[in-house]
Amino acid sequence: MLIKKAIIPVAGWGTRRLPITKIIEKSMLPVGNRPLVDYSVQELISAGVTDIYMVISNVEPCQVREFYKDNIALNQYLEARGKTDRLKLAKTLPDHVKIHYISQDPSGKYGTAVPVAMVTEDYNLNEPVLCFMGDDFIWNPGGESASESLLKAVQSATDSALLGVEIPREEVEKYGVFRVEGDMLKEVVEKPKPADAPSNLINPSKYILSPALLQEIVKYVHDNNFGPKDQEYMITDPIMSYIKHGGVMRVARTTGQYLDGGSLEGWVHANDVVCGTK
Repeated sequence: MLIKKAIIPVAGWGTRRLPITKIIEKSMLPVGNRPLVDYSVQELISAGVTDIYMVISNVEPCQVREFYKDNIALNQYLEARGKTDRLKLAKTLPDHVKIHYISQDPSGKYGTAVPVAMVTEDYNLNEPVLCFMGDDFIWNPGGESASESLLKAVQSATDSALLGVEIPREEVEKYGVFRVEGDMLKEVVEKPKPADAPSNLINPSKYILSPALLQEIVKYVHDNNFGPKDQEYMITDPIMSYIKHGGVMRVARTTGQYLDGGSLEGWVHANDVVCGTK
């Protein structure tokens, strides 16, 4: 199945990475010679996505938007000095791909379900979409990408899927952990103690969302009114509701390495891996 549309949430203050995120957006922190979010963008483009819905903060200037624009002055500089071989490095988005930007108020509803609901409603989405968070990625050079694994897992346009990554059981306490039967998701247990975890298969927040699941996410965000100190609007909540109502959620396993730039330790590790120093 070919999926042409993808959602990437990149809004928020990135408070775990302060003070650097006071001036640099979390998704724009460099891993190697590219920003975090670009690993997901380029992977999705390689998988056939042509429309990317990027949910950004309503704070200007937006560094993500600037990164994916053509920099005319830079291009002219490179041409004038005979550095035309670098023009393709400066072009960060192919002509056939369009990024649609949706602004999210950082002081409003918060959580991974909110940007997905916003895009679904604003663009009246009624087809399967890929959804990758903007501050992590799967590193698998020479192997199958996260997008490819997900696309292989779904069997029809009514299926949804999520990616699963195996980690040492002693580390599961930081993540949502899957209970799986065959290739079907049955439950997501948030941050369990290792002894209580149903598996060592964690949720790296890489999804294919069917039209029915998109509507379940919209309903969840509308039907709840969590305050700023209450729980987040977690996308796993409507996923569980979707499953309970008969929705198909397949689990795609990956042999790639999950790299997370959301924490300082994760970001340093991601740079070590990508730069080949670890």
